[in-house]
Amino acid sequence: MAAIVGAEYCDPEERVLTVRKTSHFSPGDGFAAYDSRTGGLAFRADTYGRGHGGGAASSGELALLGPAGEPLLTVRRRRPSLHQRWEGFLGARAGGQRPLFSARRPSILGGAAAGAVVELLPPLATSPSHPELLRVDGSFPRRCCRVVAAPRAEGEKAKLVAEIKRKVDEGTRVVMGRDVFVLKVSPGFDAAFAMGIVLVLDQIAGDEPRDDDAGADALDAKIW
Repeated sequence: MAAIVGAEYCDPEERVLTVRKTSHFSPGDGFAAYDSRTGGLAFRADTYGRGHGGGAASSGELALLGPAGEPLLTVRRRRPSLHQRWEGFLGARAGGQRPLFSARRPSILGGAAAGAVVELLPPLATSPSHPELLRVDGSFPRRCCRVVAAPRAEGEKAKLVAEIKRKVDEGTRVVMGRDVFVLKVSPGFDAAFAMGIVLVLDQIAGDEPRDDDAGADALDAKIW
């Protein structure tokens, strides 16, 4: 699978990131992602401006940055949109720039656990090395979901490209709170793009009230 944001983010081996939500004021205010191998900062995300509308989404733009603060992706909500449609742009978005991908809830009736549909846009979508559609199954608020690339041709199978799971403390074996979770990126898939999907999911789902951990455990058993 070819690079989407950059070849340097496509590791030939599985990449595991520990993602920490760095603010609680509004969904998407901030994230920091650390590489499990080195412990170093891999990505961080910040909100550009803050909207005053209701719901999970902000009218501001979200920027995914590299460890040195270099802009990798810019995500913003597309308005008007019945499905909470979001668009992602390569680097720092400039006027007239075409989006790299779009993402939306699969249904206007779906709740926070309804997942999302992510669509790569031309020219990426016209390349046989890129998936055209990706589907997020499960519940992001419960930190229990997976990202799969839809088959491009008859006879092909959907391919798992990323997983979001609860973080377990290695020493105590205690499941940590939802502000710290694990993003597992499959070999060859663009980790920066996977983090861009995390930003969108946080905006779509928001920090809505959730069921207790028992319900989350039941969903985890069902999905995985």
